[in-house]
Amino acid sequence: MGIRDLLIEVAKTCKRSGKVTKDDPGHQLLKAAGDRLQGSLPYGMVAKGHGGQGVVPVTPWIGVHDSSAGKSGESGLYIAYILAADRSTVTMTLQQGITEIHKQLNESKGERLYTYLRLRTQAFRQILPPQLLRGLTEAPNFRDPNRNWRPLSYSAASIAAMTYDLDNLPSEVDLCADLGFMVSLLKLATEASVYIQENFAAPGPTVSLAADYVHSPEQKPEDRGLNGFCPKDSGAYTVHISAQQQLRKRDHERLIADFGPHAKDRGFTPITDKAHPRDIILKRDGQEWVVEAKVVREGNTTLASREALSQLFEYRHFYYQEEGYPAPHLLGLFTEEIGAYEPYLEQHGIASVWQTSDGWRGSDRAAAWGIAARG
Repeated sequence: MGIRDLLIEVAKTCKRSGKVTKDDPGHQLLKAAGDRLQGSLPYGMVAKGHGGQGVVPVTPWIGVHDSSAGKSGESGLYIAYILAADRSTVTMTLQQGITEIHKQLNESKGERLYTYLRLRTQAFRQILPPQLLRGLTEAPNFRDPNRNWRPLSYSAASIAAMTYDLDNLPSEVDLCADLGFMVSLLKLATEASVYIQENFAAPGPTVSLAADYVHSPEQKPEDRGLNGFCPKDSGAYTVHISAQQQLRKRDHERLIADFGPHAKDRGFTPITDKAHPRDIILKRDGQEWVVEAKVVREGNTTLASREALSQLFEYRHFYYQEEGYPAPHLLGLFTEEIGAYEPYLEQHGIASVWQTSDGWRGSDRAAAWGIAARG
């Protein structure tokens, strides 16, 4: 069962009031949501349905989160499909876990909680690239006439959302593409959460980002040699939180900037202009390579390799196969050697290249293409 069919069935099956029983069809359906969606989720993501305990929730929901993060919706960031109280709409939202925040505020409900959540939401939205937030809903309406505290909290805690009319849901392909985009936004928000946690102790501070680093909407690129290769500035960019300045080295952009000229020297045409969300597109002899660049942070080759695999598979599916273009070659670009994940990616048809102190090394497939010496 795909995302579309499950959302429709949940909306039709879940009761709007009363007690939850073990044999209740709606409760059972939500309980099985993780298994039902297993084949529809981006790589590394898992789902879990939430149908209440004891009493039917006003707004049942299905959470989607990174399996490596170990979150269930009580804390941290996650994606949720939340049904409206009247079951007329479903909203896919990038959510802050409200349960932990609710406890931190001494089980406070009402305006104090909503104000705090809205201020945190504003902080996230000011840190995230504005281009990615364009067209996304802020503070979605869950159509609860009784104004219960949980739906109001979900609305206040929503960083970005898409609301769908259940009578006119998009196709399964479009829903999967929307989810893939939201997962990318989730990853950016997770990075931003470090600053939020360190600097947002109570309602008050605002956050601003002094950079604009997102490509324009994706289009099929044209061959223009290095004229089409425009990596972002690799200098430090500044995040202002309260009165404090924090600098982050843009290792991702620097990796791309270093690799482009190398690929050009090896006979490839590297393109970044209008390639977003793909990091780089390489062209040579009528063939195309999609390159996903990953910074290996604190030696975590598992996370870097997992993200590269899932994103490359998604790009190949949605930007090539679904559009009727020939399937491209796939290449993971890393800041350091990925060890056991090199043959793992090779088994899945993905070559890997990594930067070393004396140049570039790569997997068997990368060496065969001539993009790097064998590592």
